[in-house]
Amino acid sequence: MSARSTSAAVRKFRRERLIGRYLANPAVGLLDRLGIRSAFVSELETTGAKTGEPRRVPVTVAYDDEGAWLISQHGYRSGWARNIAVHPKVRLRQGKRWYTGTAAFVPDDDVSARSRSMAQGRVPESAAEWVMKALESDAISVRITFTNA
Repeated sequence: MSARSTSAAVRKFRRERLIGRYLANPAVGLLDRLGIRSAFVSELETTGAKTGEPRRVPVTVAYDDEGAWLISQHGYRSGWARNIAVHPKVRLRQGKRWYTGTAAFVPDDDVSARSRSMAQGRVPESAAEWVMKALESDAISVRITFTNA
């Protein structure tokens, strides 16, 4: 990757981190506290890499029988990805149910195909891929294998 594309990815990450941290994530959290939950949003709980404290963030997840797939749009730069790199044991909430598991990065996974698989139907698949392309800087797939499924 060239220095120019790397600096562009960092700028994009910083801009989107501000939007997520101060607008999107608090809005999703407020709706959750009001009891308004979406099937498209789950809550990922990691252990802070520096603090050791629990950290929660809304994420889009594709579940299967043994675990779940997530995409870190900013690769290892995102806060929850840095936390997973240090503490791979995580919890994931779908609705009212919590799952525990171990997260691992899957750098060889096709992120575009993975984002399409997270939506059902032609229009949602196209929309999911478009949103992923618009938001990602250094996307990487993350696999969570459940230990209590």
